[in-house]
Amino acid sequence: MDIKQIQELIRFVAKSGVNEVAIEQEDFKITIKTNQVQTVVNATIPAAAPVYAPTPVAAAPAPAAAEPTAAAGPDTSHYITIKSPMIGTFYRSSSPDKPLFVNVGDEINSGDVLCIIEAMKLFNEIEAEVSGKIVKVLVDNASPVEYDQPLFLVDPS
Repeated sequence: MDIKQIQELIRFVAKSGVNEVAIEQEDFKITIKTNQVQTVVNATIPAAAPVYAPTPVAAAPAPAAAEPTAAAGPDTSHYITIKSPMIGTFYRSSSPDKPLFVNVGDEINSGDVLCIIEAMKLFNEIEAEVSGKIVKVLVDNASPVEYDQPLFLVDPS
């Protein structure tokens, strides 16, 4: 089983809501356990809408109110979003006593290490695929991240 198959399996387990999956082959064994606290938090957010479903008037204004504030913000359409390639825990430095890999305003080049994502006790360096300037860090240090979750905004100009 290669790393891409393992990453796909992690994504599948996270989306399925299963707490634990174990696969054993001739020369390979893998066990994937999800963080039950994180799963509960993720399940709580979508579950809030059906609880208020009997009062659709209260539920309808929330999305409408969110759209104008997003439109009123600065134009981010020309920024490139760097997304998480896997599920795990996001770290901005290699250890708590080390400096951050990147800060807002830093110039980055393709191949520069931006952060680390820990998945299944493996620390994966996430490298920039573009050059530019870091405009915003979208995730707090030591926070759980999902597959394809935006991590950084980069101004390529």
